[in-house]
Amino acid sequence: MNTLTDLTQRIEESLDSIRPYLEADGGNVRIQEITDGNIVKLEFLGACGSCPMSTMTFKAGVEEAIKRSVPEIKGIEVVNLTV
Repeated sequence: MNTLTDLTQRIEESLDSIRPYLEADGGNVRIQEITDGNIVKLEFLGACGSCPMSTMTFKAGVEEAIKRSVPEIKGIEVVNLTV
């Protein structure tokens, strides 16, 4: 069984693989919460919060990176995705 700290660290590492792309466009992402049911709640920061491409970035980049690196995560939500 993975501890919350281990899960958080592994998720952060997966996010680090895509952060340079987000930062290049003036944005970023942070973990807001990991629920008991292994649902990750993320917050898009900067330009990512209002970018019309955020949904695609989330699905193709963020979600894929986390699922590939941390398969025990059951779901991923962005709390402030406005598009």
